[in-house]
Amino acid sequence: MAEFLYRVGRWSARRAKTVIVAWLAILAAAGVAFALGAGTLATTFSIPGTPTAEVTDRLQSDFPDASGGTGTVVVQSADGEELTAAQQDEIAGLVADASKVDGVSAVMDPFVTEADRATQQQQVEDGRAQVEAGRTQLETGQAQLDAGRAQLEAGQAQLDAARAQAEAAGMLAQAQPQLDAQQATIDQGLAALDAQQTALDDGTTQLEEQSAQLEQGATLLDMASEIRMVSEDGTTAIVMISFTDPQMEIPQETKDELVSVFDAAPADLEVNLSADMTMGAPSIIGAGEIVGLLVAAVVLVVMLGTLIGAGLPILTALIGVGIGALGALSLSGVVEMASVTPVLGLMLGLAVGIDYSLFIVNRHRRQLKAGDELHESIALANGTSGNAVVFAGTTVLVALLALNVTGIPFLGLMGTVGAACIAIAVLIAVTLTPALLGLVGERILSKKERARLAAAAAGGSGTVAQGAQEAQGAAPAPAEVRPMSTGWAVVRVVVGIAALLLVALPALDLRLNLPDGSTEPHDSTQYQAYSTLAEKFGEGQNGTLLVVADLPASETEADSMTAQVEIAQTLFDQDDVVAVAPIGTSEDGTVAAFQVVPAEGPTSESTEELVHTLRDMSPIDGTYEIGVAGSASGNVDISEKLASALPVYLAVVVGLSLIILVLVFRSIFVPVIATLGFILSYFAALGGVVAIYQWGWLGGVFGVESPGPILNFLPTILVGILFGLAMDYMLFLGSGMREAYAHGAPARIAVVQGVRAGRSVVTAAAIIMIAVFGGFIFSHSAMIRPIGFALAFGVLVDAFVIRMMVVPALMHLAGDKAWWLPRWLDKILPDVDVEGASLERRHPHVAAGVSEAAPEDDLDKDAAGVRG
Repeated sequence: MAEFLYRVGRWSARRAKTVIVAWLAILAAAGVAFALGAGTLATTFSIPGTPTAEVTDRLQSDFPDASGGTGTVVVQSADGEELTAAQQDEIAGLVADASKVDGVSAVMDPFVTEADRATQQQQVEDGRAQVEAGRTQLETGQAQLDAGRAQLEAGQAQLDAARAQAEAAGMLAQAQPQLDAQQATIDQGLAALDAQQTALDDGTTQLEEQSAQLEQGATLLDMASEIRMVSEDGTTAIVMISFTDPQMEIPQETKDELVSVFDAAPADLEVNLSADMTMGAPSIIGAGEIVGLLVAAVVLVVMLGTLIGAGLPILTALIGVGIGALGALSLSGVVEMASVTPVLGLMLGLAVGIDYSLFIVNRHRRQLKAGDELHESIALANGTSGNAVVFAGTTVLVALLALNVTGIPFLGLMGTVGAACIAIAVLIAVTLTPALLGLVGERILSKKERARLAAAAAGGSGTVAQGAQEAQGAAPAPAEVRPMSTGWAVVRVVVGIAALLLVALPALDLRLNLPDGSTEPHDSTQYQAYSTLAEKFGEGQNGTLLVVADLPASETEADSMTAQVEIAQTLFDQDDVVAVAPIGTSEDGTVAAFQVVPAEGPTSESTEELVHTLRDMSPIDGTYEIGVAGSASGNVDISEKLASALPVYLAVVVGLSLIILVLVFRSIFVPVIATLGFILSYFAALGGVVAIYQWGWLGGVFGVESPGPILNFLPTILVGILFGLAMDYMLFLGSGMREAYAHGAPARIAVVQGVRAGRSVVTAAAIIMIAVFGGFIFSHSAMIRPIGFALAFGVLVDAFVIRMMVVPALMHLAGDKAWWLPRWLDKILPDVDVEGASLERRHPHVAAGVSEAAPEDDLDKDAAGVRG
């Protein structure tokens, strides 16, 4: 690979314009693909197979009316007073306009809804009064029936006595016709009374059924009493919007059109829209990101000493991220892509793109100052540092692609897009960077450096030879370098590890979820809607749950209603439930849906526990199977799925780390401490995120106005990215130590030599990455900010604490044992020449003015030879 990259670098430098035009053409093609294929980015996340997804899928097939998503619009009077009749009419007009938007199934007018609720309540009261009146009439009728029956029974007794007297007097035959007539009259009276009693009993039954239905209705109204559409003080109203598509699939066009409708609200109304309607795609680049680039530029100027040298890595990185971001967005029309995905690719592409180009430029500058001929220096820099770049980039790429093993589609896509951006950055570093270096020539050096080089060449070869030795990385004589003291090494290990363990402690309290309106900037419409709902209607209104229940087949509507009331009452009796309202039943009456309002917001611990409590209750009373869905439930499921996938992914990455480092360093000790160092820096980064974004420490500094749970996919994505970057720094520092040790330097001297050889470029690279990632800390998106901080802080602690402080100290303490490798393993391991040391031996530095050995087209010939 090193030899191939050597020839690629030389060919690119000689044919600079061809390479530059080719990359610009690719950038233009990506732009055309974006214009033709870009679609809508998803602002919500879903994972197939979760309990919420299963309930949602079932609703779509069995009860489509309840399967659609919902959105909330909060409307207040601009002056804070009670909404007037005229303002209520204005709201009705907004409702009518919103109901015409494609993709909207219904829009509830809050005042009509409250009027309907009041009407229902009045109907219950009127029904109760009618029932009481009917009961009184029935009681009166029963009393009259009882009195009539008593009279007939008394007449029957008299008739029986008369019959007995007639029979005793022997005159029964003469009295029989009269007695029979009287008996017939009494029988007719009793039959009439029986008929009236039956009617009275039927009336009583109907009245009791009516009373039971009224009480069921009253019970449901009472359980739903906290679900108000207009606040008690009359200053605030909620416009509820129902969509035809499920919550996770609502088209952005539908949301945008609704936003336009409510943006046109009259000036006397203050309108705020909830996060589920306005959580649009984050901007690709903003002020914070630009500041990060400026910081990176300053670092490059300080390190390289020229504006051309500083601008070249930034230019190549921008071309790379342009291709990567536009290419990714061009696929959003055919692939469901989360809005954060291209931003993540941008973050990675910028950071590694600048760093990878910097490594090659820095090596080339050192060689030029040592007297190398221009094209030979570019080729050698590409074959050595470029080879390390390819290896480091491949490590990051593999770690990101490994996100697909989690089985989580949106996370796997993030990893794939990030890996593609890394691959583009590597390809640009080893082709476009040499081309630009060939184009700028010796102007990559400052005027002073060029003058010094010319003077050295004119004065003799001694200075050039000395510089060449330095550029080749040859180890100085051992006497010139002193190892660190053992005591100081112990202090560095203890202090470094203790500090990172302390920083990592907050990670023990890590809570995962997706951001909601409460985490948005306080001046945003999402936060205003969230806080107003919480203040005027209760926190739970921001995170309602959808409970779906299976109903047994019933012959009557009354039986179905009884089952619904029983289910609703059971739900309402649970802790942390403040209201329950039936939404409706399916056409066949076998599925019922309920709105459940928790006591706290969607990301609170109590709401998360409530979701599990409700699921654990199924089946209710051993009869009614229930499921839980809704945005809050979906976020809980996604967070738990991600949390369960994290250990598997972390194990894959740790195993990958050990294998790669054993191959590179041919050691057991070095890979183990390097991997353990990565794990420590990872949890330290998580601890910092928890302390700031969940606990709220230093919230004013980082713009955290409302602390809350951590973005649920952050810990997983952080593993892949931080692992790759940590391996980069370990590679550039550790390979120097390995090379010095292989050239005969004592183990402890080799540690110092390796650190000295790589610390300047690693320091610059780390500062650049921290600056680029840090620029995203102040993004307007609540999802991007913690990602930017986690990456910036993770790079900070890994580069400066683990790689430059703890690892060298541990290797000093281990001495020669640091490079021990079992013989059997040494025999089977391939020779991975990451830094291209063998290439340097095959292509020793050529002083300026010496002709190049290979013809201009030797890359093509050698490439053909490789293929042959």
